[in-house]
Amino acid sequence: MGDKALFFFWKFQVFPGSGFSALRIVLGVSPLSTVEAAALCKMADRQQITGGLLDGPLALDNAINLAAARIKKIDSPVAGLADILVVPDLEAGNMLAKSLTFMADADAAGIVLGARVPIILTSRADSVMTRLASCAVAALVAQARRESTSKAVTS
Repeated sequence: MGDKALFFFWKFQVFPGSGFSALRIVLGVSPLSTVEAAALCKMADRQQITGGLLDGPLALDNAINLAAARIKKIDSPVAGLADILVVPDLEAGNMLAKSLTFMADADAAGIVLGARVPIILTSRADSVMTRLASCAVAALVAQARRESTSKAVTS
């Protein structure tokens, strides 16, 4: 399931003894993204989007902090355990990435999806690690697309 990441940050949750691992994906909050998040969650319910658990919109604290989600009584398999944060637009993504990078010393990888090929998106202030991670993620996405396309052609 790891090769099905949509955007931004990810890790894998393995449930001991179950042989099951899940990619938890959270969609961010804004008036337009609320409608988009609901549509994406419905697509996941219909198995049109696979490879992860989708939920949203959720505020950032509810997406990444289990205690916050519990206090607010949010009943979701994703709340507090998000592996991927999907943001509604480039500006929101930039603000989230820079906040995590400069305030929490996080390493990041920046790519834009939706074009024919993944677009590597880094900042002039990004570290060498972030630049290399962005290249690696773009290469993984491109490889997954090539494999997906070749399977479709041979089927």
